[in-house]
Amino acid sequence: MSVILINQMKKISVLLLLLVLTFNSFAQIVKNDTLQQSNNTQFKYQALIIPTALVGYGIVGIESRALKNINSDINERLQKQTHKKITIDDYSQYAPFVSVYALNAIGVKGKNNFKDRTIILGTAYLIMGGTVNIIKATVNVKRPDGSTNNSFPSGHTATAFMGAELLYQEYKDVSVWYGISGYLVASGTGFFRMYNNRHWLTDVAAGAGIGILSTKVAYWIHPFIKRTIFKDKGNMCGVVMPFYNGKEYGLGLSMMF
Repeated sequence: MSVILINQMKKISVLLLLLVLTFNSFAQIVKNDTLQQSNNTQFKYQALIIPTALVGYGIVGIESRALKNINSDINERLQKQTHKKITIDDYSQYAPFVSVYALNAIGVKGKNNFKDRTIILGTAYLIMGGTVNIIKATVNVKRPDGSTNNSFPSGHTATAFMGAELLYQEYKDVSVWYGISGYLVASGTGFFRMYNNRHWLTDVAAGAGIGILSTKVAYWIHPFIKRTIFKDKGNMCGVVMPFYNGKEYGLGLSMMF
């Protein structure tokens, strides 16, 4: 692994630590375990500042010559030395939200039970996936490797940060380090999307913002969704399983009501 790679990852880690600490300073300490009693369900404009700024940076970068130059400079530095692609980002994008279930499975209880956090995850995934795919289909930004015109925003990064925010919200009252670790993994995912010559910095920034916003919105609207759609549902159980269709890797979520 080159010195450039190590230095770039250190910079990203420091930025993410500052990001998470800022989130933590906005959040009010919550002592109740149920979602209905949690302040996560209350809209707070402060919570929009960082993810909106990330999305805004990405959008401005679509046309801004200065930000395009930054994109090109970073890409040039990362691609200066010949290296093999590291496909860890295909898997690490799922690690943060899978960790929510893994921690619960080994006895570390989060804020919500399986049913509530799964509804929140499903809602966040729908918001994130729909937003990313619509933007990709309409903006048409060419990838750094020139392969396709759906570079903006980064879906891998959006998935990773969606999961990191879920991990943070579920376990911040147990230990803030769970959230920090999730954000570090998400940052690494974004970095490797650039390292593998698949995305620009602006793609990664916008993806991160979309992922965080998707989870925040999912928490805010969860009481309404639970009352209207899942009000008659009893216990929910399910399992998260990996899949491979010959071309793509992913995770499937199977639920039984």
